[in-house]
Amino acid sequence: MMTGPAQIVKRRTTAQRVAFSLLTLASLLSFLALGAILYTVFRKGVSAISWEFLTKMPKSGMTQGGIYPMVLGSFYLTAGALISALPFGVISAIWLSEYAGGGWWVRTIRIGVNTLAGVPSIVFGLLGFAFFVNVLGLGASLLSGAFTLGILILPILIRAAEEALRSVPNEFREAALALGATQWRSVRTVVLPSAIPGIMTGAILGIGRAIGETAPILFTAAAIYKTRLPDTLIDTLMSRTMALPTHIFYMATENPRGWQAVDLQFGAALLLLGLVVCLNLGAVIWRTRVRRRKQW
Repeated sequence: MMTGPAQIVKRRTTAQRVAFSLLTLASLLSFLALGAILYTVFRKGVSAISWEFLTKMPKSGMTQGGIYPMVLGSFYLTAGALISALPFGVISAIWLSEYAGGGWWVRTIRIGVNTLAGVPSIVFGLLGFAFFVNVLGLGASLLSGAFTLGILILPILIRAAEEALRSVPNEFREAALALGATQWRSVRTVVLPSAIPGIMTGAILGIGRAIGETAPILFTAAAIYKTRLPDTLIDTLMSRTMALPTHIFYMATENPRGWQAVDLQFGAALLLLGLVVCLNLGAVIWRTRVRRRKQW
């Protein structure tokens, strides 16, 4: 039996509708799962959110009081990770994009970077424990945790920065070279400023990844319970620190009285989730605004 053009078109249209229906269903299931998580955490944790909860020290085995040192520790760890990783990420991306060319070894490096981006975070935690804590002798400290998180987000920063650099039109480079600029001056004064919005978007996404990680700092920086903050900067860098992810973990699994403070657990989870969502949403909004400016 011969198949006519009308039947072929009908078959393709049916296949297209089925594919779109499956994609729509998958999207709806994803949004439903996200909505269920957000609703549960919000419903159980919103009662704990208050100014005192955010600014007071914990007490009574963390079953009372606030989470101020956890918020401060998460900020220090994330800021340290970004400060330690961003320069290396941008420099590596500049080399890969502008100087490395397209040899097999460059492709191998890119494959390695992409592979590192998918490595489980606990592996980075073991690496940080072996290298920063033991080999370099930094001990379990905020500095070790920040460096470990920096290595964790480094592949994200490299990929984002490289894509941002490669998105700059070649005409910009050619115009700078035609005016007598060296390649480095062209990169420094023309290409890099044009790529900064994309680089910063990647940095925000890296922050969102680092602030929610638990495994890397369990081995390198986490403190279970501290009743006071360090007095000096050196003490802060070289001592253990409390953080939101590890606080939630300890309260849910290790604290024998954790069941007495379920609202505090979900309150900390709500704050952490809110920070991650805001950072990722901010990156999306920033990227959208930058694209609109380029279109104009």
